[in-house]
Amino acid sequence: MVLLAVESLTWPQILLVTGLGFGIVLVLLCCLVFILKGLGMLMQRVTAPKATKESKQTSDDMAAVAMALHLFKDASKHDEPTAMITFNKRDTAWNPKSEGFNNVGF
Repeated sequence: MVLLAVESLTWPQILLVTGLGFGIVLVLLCCLVFILKGLGMLMQRVTAPKATKESKQTSDDMAAVAMALHLFKDASKHDEPTAMITFNKRDTAWNPKSEGFNNVGF
């Protein structure tokens, strides 16, 4: 089955068919972009949190602030932190450097 016999068409006809094909694809892509943008705006409108006129803190927020203030004021009762850091060497089952893997040759 022959869909397009290029041999029987003249150059203006070939350019017209090519231009129409390219134009149709371009128009469909633009339509797709606008459809997706519209769906994005619709989803933002649907999933946006509803704003209330008065901004009230919940009891959880107030409890968190109260606990933070309580711990901040009681910080003087704790020991002073030391500036010493200790590292304990742990033996592992496999060490890549012992096998010769040292990022050379990779």
